[in-house]
Amino acid sequence: MRLLAILQSDVSLSVEEMAERVGLTKTPCWRRIQKLEKSGVVLRKVALLDAHQLDLGVSVFVQVKTSEHNAKWLQSFSSVVASFPEVVEFYRMSGEYDYLLRVVVGDIAAYDRFYKRFIEATSLTNVTSNFAMEQIKYSTELPLPT
Repeated sequence: MRLLAILQSDVSLSVEEMAERVGLTKTPCWRRIQKLEKSGVVLRKVALLDAHQLDLGVSVFVQVKTSEHNAKWLQSFSSVVASFPEVVEFYRMSGEYDYLLRVVVGDIAAYDRFYKRFIEATSLTNVTSNFAMEQIKYSTELPLPT
């Protein structure tokens, strides 16, 4: 767990630095990392980018309702959603809405362009858009057991 905590916090550390922090030598540490990657616990290593510096500072949470509830429609809808790079998160939900999307764009006009392309590409019963005013907390780190 200590090694996973380090990996999800700063993967740019050398294996030697990670090994030192978890009390291992370099080779066993490297083997554990390889095992975590091979087993699928570590999915991939990425760089986190600053959306504001890239003029992508607007997050929109899009709630979707549909009257279609079958596997064929879900597969088709999932393909449509995957084709939009602006959609960075996509969930099937319980409750009032069927799906929740997080869309990242530069401004409201960019969201409007996305929205028009999105509703043209699929059949939906209701779409509700909520614009995030301020990001209070954001983390990619999972709450690992200690």
